[in-house]
Amino acid sequence: MNSTSGYSNGYVNQPQRVGASHRERARRGARGGRSRESRDGFRVSGEQQQREGEQKVTPCTDFDMAYFHSYAHVGIHEEMIKDRVRTETYRAAIMQHKSYIEGKVVVDVGCGTGILSIFCAQAGAKRVYAVDASDIAVQANEVVKANNLSEKIIVLHGRVEDVEIDEEVDVIISEWMGYMLLYESMLGSVITARDRWLKCGGIILPSNATLYMAPVTHPDRYSESIDFWRNVYGIDMSAMMPLAKQCAFEEPSVETISGENVLTWPHMVKHVDCYTIQVHELESVTTRYKFKSMMRAPLHGFAFWFDVEFSGPATSPINTIANDPPVDGVQNKKRTNPNDALVLSTAPEDPPTHWQQTVIYFYDPVEVEQDQLIEGLVTLSQSKENRRFMNIHLEYTSGGRSFVKESVMR
Repeated sequence: MNSTSGYSNGYVNQPQRVGASHRERARRGARGGRSRESRDGFRVSGEQQQREGEQKVTPCTDFDMAYFHSYAHVGIHEEMIKDRVRTETYRAAIMQHKSYIEGKVVVDVGCGTGILSIFCAQAGAKRVYAVDASDIAVQANEVVKANNLSEKIIVLHGRVEDVEIDEEVDVIISEWMGYMLLYESMLGSVITARDRWLKCGGIILPSNATLYMAPVTHPDRYSESIDFWRNVYGIDMSAMMPLAKQCAFEEPSVETISGENVLTWPHMVKHVDCYTIQVHELESVTTRYKFKSMMRAPLHGFAFWFDVEFSGPATSPINTIANDPPVDGVQNKKRTNPNDALVLSTAPEDPPTHWQQTVIYFYDPVEVEQDQLIEGLVTLSQSKENRRFMNIHLEYTSGGRSFVKESVMR
């Protein structure tokens, strides 16, 4: 990072946190706001000011600052851009909606290196506001200049709550999804951008998202992490097993599983309509589930994954599955796409992405028979300490036995 650029972010600089762990990687802390013009069309946020008649601006906490700074590290952006499923789906979605973008004004919430902003410019956007609170915005501006797009793309270095855009926008694009979809709470920034700038009839890409869960069996994972200690070079180290279980399974695990690990059709935990969702709805999500196991196997935990859909304006019909009741407590595996909307999926049976799947493991497996019911509830809530963390409360009953698992995704 070039510290001699002369740009001020309107906040005190903190040391960069590099080499963040897989789970700590912040998805994107982009948010835009009150700004002042700098050279070459690059703008940086100034003092936060209360806009007359508007709601109080959400304060930027130390946790937010750490989150934004983690995104200044190039490795995070390299990982995301190299995820071809992610990046090529976004590019295809932009080109599929070219008629909505061409000649129009776009805001890219959490622009990172600016790649989605550039895709929008290539699709004919009249102007793109590329917003990011991380210092990666400085590099994004250099990328824009190197591609001779400074006349079309304006990089705004600041939070969406703080940056000023002096016109309504036709399109909002953002890659806001975290692990388990809602981890890191970046969707709130998209909601803020929508409420501040999106024209009536404008489009949001992606337009909606769905989080799923399903019970899984994973004997190999359990064997590698736990059963390993039963015999270590001929030595009985089973006394290590309780600690091994705690270390391996206390927190959610972000890993890749296959469709063979999944015991049932998935259940829909939360459907998000990006045109109507409100910030308070993200504070806590609770759903009751009921599964029927398709096979006899040890139940090791529950896996979570999501998909997002890129469809047209808000006037398009909302997918009906959001309101359809489950059949025997089981949701359909996939949403129907009546308009053949483009879908980016992180499901176990689909091509892998950097999001992988998130698995909540039990400390001890539960044996289930074919057709045995597995039921309970799950609550996902923002941590009161840091809203970007996720508290997970999982209750499950099977074979007359009931269990509770508490976990925090940090």
